Amino acid sequence: MALIRLDKLLSNRTSHSRSDIKGILKKGAVQVDGVTECSGERKVDPDTQEITLYGKKLVGQTHVCVLLNKPQGYICATEDRMHKTVLDLLPKELRVKGLFPAGRLDVDSTGFVLLTDDGDLAHRMLAPKSHVPKYYLVKLTRPCRSEDVKHLSEGIRLGDGTECLPAEAKPLETAGNYVLICLHEGKYHQVKRMFAALGNHVERLHRVAVGGMFLPENLAFGCCIEVLHKDVENMLKSGDFDVVYERIVTNFSSYLINEGQ
Repeated sequence: MALIRLDKLLSNRTSHSRSDIKGILKKGAVQVDGVTECSGERKVDPDTQEITLYGKKLVGQTHVCVLLNKPQGYICATEDRMHKTVLDLLPKELRVKGLFPAGRLDVDSTGFVLLTDDGDLAHRMLAPKSHVPKYYLVKLTRPCRSEDVKHLSEGIRLGDGTECLPAEAKPLETAGNYVLICLHEGKYHQVKRMFAALGNHVERLHRVAVGGMFLPENLAFGCCIEVLHKDVENMLKSGDFDVVYERIVTNFSSYLINEGQ
């Protein structure tokens, strides 16, 4: 990466303004490779140098990727007049400029949401031609039948005539009305509309994985973790439905959607 002014980097990678950064530097709160730096004009390489602010390593040296376990009641947007957004859930040190949710979950849906300031990564993740698989743990009003699984695998037609790509699905044998479903596209309210077309109703929807990247079982609702780009690359892999299914079954109690949400 090309060298960049320290004050510009700090402004881009934190919630502080350029004027705030000037005062912070004067206080000696910034270090570059362990040495206090007071000049914002200093040129640094965020890929090879360690920059700390108030003793904490600057997140997202090049780009930031944050994995969030979204609770109900929040929307996947950067701002909204009606609802709180997923950005409101992030701690201050992770609220860098340009951060946005790569993809959407409905306001009443929960689970895996990736937030990043890397537009190229988001495009690779969301582009229809990429067909990155997305896995959802779904609670239905009634059990998913074998004929429903067959219809989904053949590509179902929604109530308005929209054709869906084939989707893999498998009921959780020990968990009543729960089913794991994998989509390779992202139409509006797609999972809910697909099961509605089958005469069923989605009561809870929880995204558990994207590609080969899983939502950590111990990550509580509303909590998030920063992930490295090399780990995010797993998200762009094709994934394996049976592998995901076995992991969800094994850790079902951890993935179980909180009925109090």
